[in-house]
Amino acid sequence: MDVKRVKDYLYWLYYQYSLITCSYVLEPWEQSMFHTITVTVLAMVVYTAYVFVPIHVRLALQFFSQIFGLQPDSTV
Repeated sequence: MDVKRVKDYLYWLYYQYSLITCSYVLEPWEQSMFHTITVTVLAMVVYTAYVFVPIHVRLALQFFSQIFGLQPDSTV
């Protein structure tokens, strides 16, 4: 892959992000605060999904296997 193309693509993504969030109209210190809060919220959402989604999927599969009469394999 060409480094220049990757750099241009990342710049384009950041430009799209700035347009969508209208952060280009903020002052520099406001931009840094906005980006910090956005990254923090995004990190919290990803962490929460990583921790809690597998537990909920396992519990849902366990619930539906009991409803439809499927018995889990015995570990003994």
